[in-house]
Amino acid sequence: MALETTIVGTGVVALLFSATFVFGRRIELLRVLLKNPHSIISFGAGMSAAYVFVHLMPELHEARRAFVESASITLRYEGMAIYYLSLVGFLVFYGLDHLRARLHETTEAGEIGLAFKLQTGGFAAYVWLMSYLLLHHLGDAPVSIPLYAMAITFHFLALDHTLQNEHGTAYERIGRFVLAGSAIMGWGMGLLITLPHHILALLVAFISGAIIMNSTVMELASKEDAEFLPFLAGGIIYGLILLPLR
Repeated sequence: MALETTIVGTGVVALLFSATFVFGRRIELLRVLLKNPHSIISFGAGMSAAYVFVHLMPELHEARRAFVESASITLRYEGMAIYYLSLVGFLVFYGLDHLRARLHETTEAGEIGLAFKLQTGGFAAYVWLMSYLLLHHLGDAPVSIPLYAMAITFHFLALDHTLQNEHGTAYERIGRFVLAGSAIMGWGMGLLITLPHHILALLVAFISGAIIMNSTVMELASKEDAEFLPFLAGGIIYGLILLPLR
């Protein structure tokens, strides 16, 4: 019964992730409730920052312990490679964003060029892995799934908003559906495939670095759109929610 509940619960979250990309652009409809719709993006960025500092950093320590305990050989540096892989995740997505910016200079708005393909492909893998981790995670806290869903939904909302601004009609016609499909596929693969614990620890480390990069760089809106108070509120409120759960 518990397994069925987990499958249904995580399936609902995967659908939520998918719907965030399909319907995320409709955030403009919230103008009725919010004076500035960018407030939601800033609030979500604050939540993601709290998720990084209060949850992901301890999770990296857990990943290191799991990696050392499940590895079949004696590891040099006692699993410090986990932190290095987190750095790799950060650098990969920073490089992807840097390359996108360079290529975007030679690509017309809305055109399906190399910049669009690289960024869509990179974030499709990113979304796929985050959805896979709905069913396979290192922590055992029963409240981890709803809290994970809350943070990552806002994270994906900001990602959708950013990609919509960068790629326009190309993202509207193709990109958002690719990312929406990746969310469902990641969850589906989680049902079918269970990776060894040490591989899972490596994936958690990589995605942690990627989330840190995207939360602290991509999600922070431009100076014209920045909303400091919603960002501050998102970080403090969500951080306080996470604090007693570690």
